[in-house]
Amino acid sequence: MADAIPTPATPAVGKKPSSVWLIIFTDLVALLLTFFVMLFSMSNVQIDRWKEMIDALSQTLNPAKETVKLIPASEYNISSIFRRRAINLDYLLAVFEAKVIRHEALKGSKLTLLEDRLVISLPGEILFSTGSAVLQDQAKGALFTLGGLLRNVENQLAVNGFSAETDFAAQEYTSNWELSLARSIAIGNAFRRAGYTEEILNFGYGDSRAPFLANATDEQRKTLSKRIDIVIMAAGSAI
Repeated sequence: MADAIPTPATPAVGKKPSSVWLIIFTDLVALLLTFFVMLFSMSNVQIDRWKEMIDALSQTLNPAKETVKLIPASEYNISSIFRRRAINLDYLLAVFEAKVIRHEALKGSKLTLLEDRLVISLPGEILFSTGSAVLQDQAKGALFTLGGLLRNVENQLAVNGFSAETDFAAQEYTSNWELSLARSIAIGNAFRRAGYTEEILNFGYGDSRAPFLANATDEQRKTLSKRIDIVIMAAGSAI
């Protein structure tokens, strides 16, 4: 008798496939979710970087959003708002008359009070040698004293240099304008070494003011044509 050929089993009619695998998959996903939540709970979120990321995403995802442009509410900046108050010129005149004139090296100085400025004229002979912009030793102490007084002054300050040299063949400078400006800068640097921290405006006039000294004596013309003027402006005035 021949062996019978096996035939595949026929599923029962109306029986649904098993869904046990779906329960296992759900448990696995739940475990993974729990794992990531636990990791997140142990981490520290950097608030600043998080806000930057949110702002960047908001701008990227909403490019039509209007950008607010900040416009200055005032024409004044911080330096102008907190600028210290200038000192009255009449008071400064009394102070400098009491201090400057007493100094041995500044005895030849002249103080002139004008409507909008106080001018302290220093003789050039006591400050510099002929054709030089290097301060003489006797002048350094005097300028240090003067700079110490100016350190407390908040008025606008300028240093005007004058020169009336005639022979520049063997000198470092080639013109009175160049020499007078170099002397003005040297005076300003001396004031800074004494502690003056405000802005100093330096001017060199050379011998351009000589025609205004036509009525002066020879001695006066010689002194005035080589002078240094320290100009202190009144409050609200500018050079």
